[in-house]
Formats: sequence, structure tokens, C-alpha cells
Amino acid sequence: MKIGYLFSGQGQQFPGMGSDLYQNNDTYRNVVDTASRTLNLDLSDPKVFDDPENTQVAILTMSYGIYRILADQLPKAQAMMGLSLGEYSALVSAKALSFQSGLKLVRDRSHYMDEAGKQNPGSMAAVLKIDPDVVVDVTSKIDGAYPANFNTSEQTVIGGTKAGVEKASAVLKERGAKRVVPLKVAVSSHTPLMQLASDLLAKRMENVTFKTPTIPVISNTDVGLFNENNLADTLTRQLVNPTHFREDLELMVNNYGVDTLIEIGPGNTLTKFVKKTLKDVNAYSVDSLKKLTDLQEKLGLED
Repeated sequence: MKIGYLFSGQGQQFPGMGSDLYQNNDTYRNVVDTASRTLNLDLSDPKVFDDPENTQVAILTMSYGIYRILADQLPKAQAMMGLSLGEYSALVSAKALSFQSGLKLVRDRSHYMDEAGKQNPGSMAAVLKIDPDVVVDVTSKIDGAYPANFNTSEQTVIGGTKAGVEKASAVLKERGAKRVVPLKVAVSSHTPLMQLASDLLAKRMENVTFKTPTIPVISNTDVGLFNENNLADTLTRQLVNPTHFREDLELMVNNYGVDTLIEIGPGNTLTKFVKKTLKDVNAYSVDSLKKLTDLQEKLGLED
């Protein structure tokens, strides 16, 4: 079994997430308690963990806690990747930066994105059942519209100004998109509307010490590996450039021989992307005690 980990981004968080793990698993509890001390927040309190202001640090904490459980029971991973915010979970898990440093960095990243969103309000929409090249062509001709996430061969997310996204959505329907689904988001991530956040993050990165990951971590932005020399620049550019999840998946399988993918963090969106992209790879998701127990049983890892 050759394992790869996928780390969730934002958008699938749910009330009370991680509470069952906190109450029943010592490893997970220790991670949450460490995060609480680091940020001076009581993340053992579901109300604090679920607070929208804490979403990014909560997802990082949850993801790293689940990873620590699995890492003690499974063979070392061949490679890792995360979607957007999930890259920070992957990098912490691969020891490119400490958990404490990652928490503080993600907390500040969240604030920068909120500030950029207030200055440059935007919207996003998922475009379904149309070639990504058509999405690129359409958005290139519309002011304020940009491709933001290349998730699968049949799903691309666009972002930008409200007017730009509305216009692009209408044109994409005319060009054959089966559906265009507006997303409930407050900011237009991975587009030029996040330039302020990118600039602030670049400044913040000057105070962060990175190491080359101990396990290969594939970048959404460049479809290449993170290392200590490119980490700060790549994470800064990530905010204003599209993600390439499908290409990352293919690289993980083709270059690292991964045959089992485990999605860590809230939701199972990435697992669904895997099933639409890779037919011969086993894919699982873990975001609860039940799913953890189910996975342990399937893989013969019962405590």
C-alpha cells in the first residue's frame, strides 16, 4: 500500500467538527490543546472551534490532529497535497514548519484575506461539465473574471468581481456548461482580487523559517514540489493564482506510485474529485471518529 494524503481546504466545515475525536482520542486532544495554548484560544470549546473567525486555524488543527493519529499507524506517505488552505496542513504534517508557526501564519493569512475581501468584494461559481480550456478562453475576454480552481476535467471554479462572474457565468452557459453554481463565499480566492492579502502575506513570510518537507508536498500553484527555497514565494502567489488539483493528483500517482489516498479534514470534496479523476486508486475521507474507526478497520489498523 502506497499512501498519499489530501488535506481539505475551506468550504466543508461543519458544526461540532472534531468534538468526537477530542473526547475520545488522546493524540487528537493533545494537538487541539497545543493549538489552544499557541493561539490563546480554547479550541476545545465547539463554539470557539466553529467560530467563522477561527475557521482556518480550526481546519489546520483538525487536519493535523487526524494526521498524527494515522501517521503512527500507517506506513510513511509517498506524497501529500492540500487544496488551498490545506497546503498549510500538508506542510505542517511534512515538518516544513512547526505546528505552532503554522497556526500563527494561518491565523494572520485569514485576517489578510478578510481585509482584502472587504476592499475588493468578489464572488465565485463552480462551472460544471465543460472543458477547462473553454473556461480559460471565456474568462480571458471578460474584465473581472478569472479561473480560480481547476478541480477536475469537468469542474472549474471561477472568481472575480460580482459583475465579472455573472457575465462569465452567462457566457459559459451559452458555450455549453451544464450548470454554473454560485458559491457561498465572502472572498474571491486565487484571483487578483486577493493581491492585498498576497502582499501582506509576503511581508509576514519574512519572519517564518521553512524547511524542505520530509515527505514530498505538491504545490497547487506550480504543480511541482515545495522546498525551503520556494515555500514563501509559492504560498504568497497561491492567493492570486489558480489551483491545479487535477494535475496534482495525476502527478502524485504517476510520479510517486500512490494507490491509496486519504483525505483529512472536514468534508469529502477531495475524495469526490479523486473518484472522478483516478479510477484505479482507493480513496477515503476522515473527518469524524466514526470515519476514522471505519478506515482503521478497512486497513487493518484497529487499536
